[in-house]
Amino acid sequence: MHPYHDPLFCKFIVYFNENQDYFECHEVLEEYWKSIPGYTKDHPLTAFILLSTGMYHWRRGNLNGAVRTLQKATGKMLDFSQFDVAYLEELDYELLLKTSEKALQRLKEADNFTPFLIVPTSTRLKKLIENEAGKMQLLPAESDAVIHKHMLRDRSDILAEREKKKGRPD
Repeated sequence: MHPYHDPLFCKFIVYFNENQDYFECHEVLEEYWKSIPGYTKDHPLTAFILLSTGMYHWRRGNLNGAVRTLQKATGKMLDFSQFDVAYLEELDYELLLKTSEKALQRLKEADNFTPFLIVPTSTRLKKLIENEAGKMQLLPAESDAVIHKHMLRDRSDILAEREKKKGRPD
């Protein structure tokens, strides 16, 4: 199976393009990435995870975090060719790289947040994305529930795990 044909990758594209829910982009793609046997931080999917994280930071006004993260994302995208050529197919890779670099430049100039699209080029991927989109209910792009999602979710399990690692009781 082509790496972009996984339902989780298709959901990532829907979240990225349709309502700019970059937090969910990160969540679904991290789930997909971790399902790959022997996954590492060098895997091409991490470029997309970093891209969505950088966009999330930019939208929320964390320009320093966004610059650092988008620099890592674009660097990883430049390395796609060292992996399977499949990562250069089915998406407009050149446009993705160009718009990511342009976003990074705008960030460095402290410009306003501007979303962009990840453009699928194959009919098969477009149909898979459309199929996933039909099953999803998306929050409005400009809602606090999208923009500030990490602050609004239940984090008790995360906080408990942190305390556990520190050796403190709950």
